[in-house]
Amino acid sequence: MTSQTTVDAPGPGDKAPVAPSGPPSAPGLRGHPWLTLITVAVGVMMVALDGTIVAIANPAIRDDLDASFADVQWVSNAYFLALAVTLITAGKLGDRFGHRQTFLIGVTGFAAASGAIGLSGSIAAVVTFRVFQGLFGALLMPAALGVLRATFPAEKLNMAIGVWGMVIGASTAGGPILGGVLVEHVNWQSVFFINVPVGALALLLGTMILLDHRAENAPRSFDLLGIALLSGAMFCLVWALIKAPTWGWGDGRTWAFMAVSVALFALFSFWETKVAEPLIPLGLFRSVALSAGVVLMVLMAIAFLGGLFFVTFYLQNVHGLSPVKAGLHLLPLTGMMIVGSPLAGTAITKLGPRVPLAFGMAVTAVALYGMSTLEPNTGSGLMSLWFALLGLGLAPVMVGATEVIVGNAPLELSGVAGGLQQAAMQIGSSLGTAVLGAVMASKVDRDLPGNWADAGLPKLTPDQLDKASEAVQVGVAPVTKGMPEPVAAKITAVAHDTFISGMSLASLVAAGVALVAVLVALFTKRGANAEAGAGVGHI
Repeated sequence: MTSQTTVDAPGPGDKAPVAPSGPPSAPGLRGHPWLTLITVAVGVMMVALDGTIVAIANPAIRDDLDASFADVQWVSNAYFLALAVTLITAGKLGDRFGHRQTFLIGVTGFAAASGAIGLSGSIAAVVTFRVFQGLFGALLMPAALGVLRATFPAEKLNMAIGVWGMVIGASTAGGPILGGVLVEHVNWQSVFFINVPVGALALLLGTMILLDHRAENAPRSFDLLGIALLSGAMFCLVWALIKAPTWGWGDGRTWAFMAVSVALFALFSFWETKVAEPLIPLGLFRSVALSAGVVLMVLMAIAFLGGLFFVTFYLQNVHGLSPVKAGLHLLPLTGMMIVGSPLAGTAITKLGPRVPLAFGMAVTAVALYGMSTLEPNTGSGLMSLWFALLGLGLAPVMVGATEVIVGNAPLELSGVAGGLQQAAMQIGSSLGTAVLGAVMASKVDRDLPGNWADAGLPKLTPDQLDKASEAVQVGVAPVTKGMPEPVAAKITAVAHDTFISGMSLASLVAAGVALVAVLVALFTKRGANAEAGAGVGHI
């Protein structure tokens, strides 16, 4: 088992001395492991929340800024694109200059960009500052994992990652709740302004508590061509996934971007074997466990965020719930992730990751199968059961896959490993939304004309059918103002039944993805380099 020593480095320009044997002590608050965990959790919470909270604010942004539907889509897409493209490079920056500095810069920039969005008076400004949010969020996320890896010893690392995963999962699932409350009772700007005090708190705590750890053989140069190739490959991949629902999966533009992405990934892989200090040493992927952890994170994100995407439409547009009430219906999912993540960390410490990960993905598959049986009139109790099971299944995967990736990488590459973990999650969420969205669209397009005719409704023109299909794909009944009540009721019934059939098929596909992930989980194992951390006492 390889072991790396760490040193405390007060500044990015200092040369790291050889670390003494045994962990150095840190007086007072600075370097305290559990306070460190709280500090990074506050920062990570902002980034995770912004992944889902903004969806609730988009309609209000569109109305207030007189934006088109395509413009509003970019409020979310710009953020995810900037985040996904730069995560691994940002992780490398943390390995090079220290994760403490990178975390503090990320927190400050993210909060400042959030405040700028709240002050924006045009959709162009909102989208621009969302890009900056994504860039600074990319600095913050891998740095948080790098700090935890260097601070906690192997026997405590899983518990720390469990709390970290709890924050990520709860913030992601809780975003619609908080967003609904803020938009409904304050305004859309408050969704972004709330990050300013949270960021200030994270900055204050980080300045007081975080200790900078450096691996003895931390990188000292940059692979600029590698950064350019990887960024280009990631951009083309995520761009194709974002645009595929609009262009269509058979469109030449979709496949052109996919082909360019594959070519750039191939060039990147070739270049990494030639450069003296690569961005991602390809030797990392000789670890079957690490590679399995990355694949598992992608599959988990497809199942989680792809499933959550349709559930919000189901609750709001089929059941007619307000954003706040829809969010409250998801509390069983959020609650089980909050409770389950630390427990999963303890179980993984005792049993290793393989069994908890396989169990978690199996439970996730059962939950998604259960969600495929939901009907327009399904009661809250049955919905809560499936949502709670989903949270129970996801908790060990969020924790365990992260530990597998970060723990199987050398300490000097902990930032790159953290970037890989987050990039895998972002790609998985984009892939889940795109692929499951295509499954939904295909099912609705196929079933709607027949269902419409069977209900005895007037025949639609091709243009009317296209517009009706777009509405039904998000659970909205294409009812126009002044339409007779009996006709409106028939259209609503057809729209909801057709939406449910599409959501059911998408949930079954997601359940299939989760079953594949059960097999992938069998290739994971405990991090071979996890004991390289623990640079500080106070445990």
